Amino acid sequence: MKSMFKLSALFVAMGITALGVAPVAQAATAPAEKATAVLVHGAFADGSSWDEIIPSLHAHDLKVVSVQNPLSSLADDVAATRRALDAQTGPVVLVGHSWGGMVITEVGNHSRVQSLVYVASFAPSVGQSINDLAKDYAKPSGLDHVVVDKEGFVTMSFEGISQHFAQDLPVAKHRLMTATQGAIRGAAFDEKVSVAAWATKPSWFIVSDQDRMIQPALQLDNAKKISATTIRVRAGHVPQLSTPKEVIKAILDAAKLNNE
Repeated sequence: MKSMFKLSALFVAMGITALGVAPVAQAATAPAEKATAVLVHGAFADGSSWDEIIPSLHAHDLKVVSVQNPLSSLADDVAATRRALDAQTGPVVLVGHSWGGMVITEVGNHSRVQSLVYVASFAPSVGQSINDLAKDYAKPSGLDHVVVDKEGFVTMSFEGISQHFAQDLPVAKHRLMTATQGAIRGAAFDEKVSVAAWATKPSWFIVSDQDRMIQPALQLDNAKKISATTIRVRAGHVPQLSTPKEVIKAILDAAKLNNE
């Protein structure tokens, strides 16, 4: 009996030891979660404006969310983007095109956001609106081709889309973009940001040298102000469609920062 008791005690001891080891194995560090690219479109557009780059981002094992902004106010677009950020579980590269730069500047202090990518965009300081940013630069030619409805919402004519917004894309794309564009409330261009997320988050900036909607000089000055990694492209206002490789690379570079 004593031998059996000793053997049982040995087995119990071994069991206790095994139980002690198991939690250590389970506590092994899990692989870092891949970043999600949250894409924020601009005025006169919708979430499909990112269609050219989304498959490549997926191919590089990034998750992607393309926000559908209501374009009814800065606050409404920030709320839509914040909901998308709240739904993520890992680090986020927050990307904004054109007016979307206002949105990511305001909401980019979200805890999930690790880096910002501005694409032919605005990067305001606290207390600045788009009209504040643009007042010291020549009026872009594209702004002569906007249509304002009786409720103050603004769209672009086909001529504006084809000759000034996306002059470096084929005519079939012009027709599609004109048909699917989002109308933005004109008063939004006077709305000011209360946060400048770029002050605390690493930033990238795609500057479009042939932009006819936002002066390239304004883009360059904004990129310099925020100390962004700056990439210049020979493109119109939608480089994510006309020169997608450069935009994809900037997003991937920002994502690598998250996964180091």
